[in-house]
Amino acid sequence: MSISVKIKMEKGAEDLFPQKAHASDAAWDLRSRIDAELPVKKSFLVPTGVFIELPEGFEAQVRPRSGLALKHDLMLTNSPGTIDAGYRGEVGVIMYNGGTSPYIIRRGDRIAQMLICKLPDVKLELCSELASSDRGEGGFGSSGKH
Repeated sequence: MSISVKIKMEKGAEDLFPQKAHASDAAWDLRSRIDAELPVKKSFLVPTGVFIELPEGFEAQVRPRSGLALKHDLMLTNSPGTIDAGYRGEVGVIMYNGGTSPYIIRRGDRIAQMLICKLPDVKLELCSELASSDRGEGGFGSSGKH
């Protein structure tokens, strides 16, 4: 099943249209629309020049690029970021520099990836009790590895 997703580009940013590096890739690369210096231990909103119109029942997830994380300690502050079907503004990537020196981004650099996902039709049901499970109420670190 194929769906159509409309993409509009900021004037002058048509060369930044999302692309996949390989046909079998799950996500499209998002590129920076600007030159920027990411300060150390700070978040910075990087514009992409991309505007998207998703069909109802779909979302776009903005995810980090593994190479930037491994080699430069760059993360996405709200990973994955969610783009709802009703949003029509420019897609921005909230990047965090966890490194020890400022990181320079150049216009056109691949900064994140965008995955289009179909959402299940979910209904929340209020109840007074939940079924028991092996895990129970064990939370963070409950598997024994800290």
